Amino acid sequence: MLSENPIFASGNEMYGWATDLFPINRSLTGEGTLKTLEYLRNLLPNLEIKSISSGTQVFDWVVPDSWNITQGYIKDLDGNLLIDFQENNLHVMGYSTPVSGIFTKEELSKQVHVLPEQPTAIPYVTSYYVDNWGFCMSLNQWENLGDGPFEILIDSKKEMGELNYAEIVIPGTSTQEILFSTYVCHPSMANNELSGPVVLTKLMQELQKTPIRHYTYRAIFVPETIGSLVFLSRNLEHLKVNLIAGWVMTCIGDNGHFSYIPSRLGDTYADKITLELLVSQGNSFTEYSWLDRGSDERQFCAPGVDLPVCSVTKTKYGEYAEYHTSLDNLDFISPEGLSRSLEFYLKVIELLEDNRTPRINTLGEPQLGKRNLYPNTSVKNNQSARELMNIISYLDGQHNLVEIAKKLSITKDEVSSIIKILENNDLIA
Repeated sequence: MLSENPIFASGNEMYGWATDLFPINRSLTGEGTLKTLEYLRNLLPNLEIKSISSGTQVFDWVVPDSWNITQGYIKDLDGNLLIDFQENNLHVMGYSTPVSGIFTKEELSKQVHVLPEQPTAIPYVTSYYVDNWGFCMSLNQWENLGDGPFEILIDSKKEMGELNYAEIVIPGTSTQEILFSTYVCHPSMANNELSGPVVLTKLMQELQKTPIRHYTYRAIFVPETIGSLVFLSRNLEHLKVNLIAGWVMTCIGDNGHFSYIPSRLGDTYADKITLELLVSQGNSFTEYSWLDRGSDERQFCAPGVDLPVCSVTKTKYGEYAEYHTSLDNLDFISPEGLSRSLEFYLKVIELLEDNRTPRINTLGEPQLGKRNLYPNTSVKNNQSARELMNIISYLDGQHNLVEIAKKLSITKDEVSSIIKILENNDLIA
């Protein structure tokens, strides 16, 4: 089975990939995002990189211009470098327009972003759809910057180009699909950005090793929000027919316990699989509501889209102090944290592949006594016999094992053990 793979040996490998990718300046578009996808393609040769032109209308959105930056700094008038994009790519606000000149500290203060409550952290700030520019730094850096004036430079370019994303499809014997989605659009952040792509890459590597798969599996690496909308604009009709479950993978590299963010409706097949695993495996987890959503489950579950997609994270985005700051670095994730998330998603696949929809092959209740499955003497409150009969009552070819387990408040493994007994007695079609 998939879960028998030595996944914990993969933790260091995934952490190494994250270390390689960490310095790259990713955004919705641009060279950094493409470079990241090309790195992942070296690990997944069947990964297909796709593109869409800037200015393309995508539902209610428009694909933004391509943005690239070569340098950004603040110097004093003696030429001393005070803030440097090359030192930390969070120092320049994402999608900043170009600027150069001499600024007083008061003038500069209007374009500087700090976090007073976290004086050592550099905030992550963007302005994707409105032209603006800015610098981000820790409060300590701002207070020690000096009185000015300062020489400012942001050497960036916004122009017509393309947005890149990537997908890989691993076919099974069925056209029914399982979707895993993660994003590639944040600069140097380890948990909120890189944990998803590296775990999903390893998950797909492991999946390709299995000789027989029932379901077809699709993994996508997209810029958050606009990338998922682009993907949906090209695949929604197909997904409406074929997709039976999906997961958004983000913030899965830290050592915290699991967090579950449901689909909008909360009762999709993905939700049921998720809760079955989290409960039956004895995982400590926090269950959030749809109102706590924040990643691409927003797009996959939007009214009219209505796909069966939920999300399982470790410490949920927005719930840890390091989120969207320079403190979400390689020290915040670990090989162990990445491995635990890989293990969970491997078990998702294992459960999906094993979760059958059996049907009893008798008309009416089977006579269990002649098969030594029911006591020949009627005994009051025979709980085991009652549970057996309850399971049989749902073997109508319409309920899968997870659904039966939920109805009876038992685990899927307990249902499976009964199904095996019934199979051995030729009672399952």
